[in-house]
Amino acid sequence: MQIIEFGNDAQTVLIQPVDDHDLSVIDSEIALIRGMTGQDFRLAAVKAGSWNHDLSPWKAPAVFGSEDFGDGAAETLRQILTLCSDRSKTYYLGGYSLAGLFALWAAYQTDIFSGIAAASPSVWFPDFSAYMQTHPIRTEKVYLSLGDREEKTRHPVMSQVGSCIREDFALLQSQGISCTLEWNQGNHFREPDLRTAKAFAWLMQE
Repeated sequence: MQIIEFGNDAQTVLIQPVDDHDLSVIDSEIALIRGMTGQDFRLAAVKAGSWNHDLSPWKAPAVFGSEDFGDGAAETLRQILTLCSDRSKTYYLGGYSLAGLFALWAAYQTDIFSGIAAASPSVWFPDFSAYMQTHPIRTEKVYLSLGDREEKTRHPVMSQVGSCIREDFALLQSQGISCTLEWNQGNHFREPDLRTAKAFAWLMQE
């Protein structure tokens, strides 16, 4: 797993699982976060070797294409936690799409992260909402977002994303978590750098 770091040795550390597309817009995302917050931070981009395997909490059948989802999230989290050894720093974990789902899942495994930035997370993932309902979350703040056209699809699994995220947001609110749900314009593929930047910026300013 490749780790690419941006910024200096700041007190605030943002950790984000990424793929090649995320890396192609990471400079834009970093500039947007700086513009929104005016704060110093370091961003550690963790490049997944196999997106569907490395970021999935458990095995599930493919919902698009032919690649099934693996169960590599535990090992990915183990490696990410090696970046969080300095307990004097503030760590936020976040990501886009399946990386956003991974970040949410990680908040149920460890209390090291002060907040979770889940931008357009894949909360349609089989049994994930049920998992949230039956396990205690171990973070203080959660940012959720979705594009307003993401649930408007004929795909029977993907079309559940809107109802799932509303249900998850209501659950977190009922548990007293500092949480917001922001609706962005467009489908899943619109402005991922902006959406992820808004997610991290909200955590940093909350």
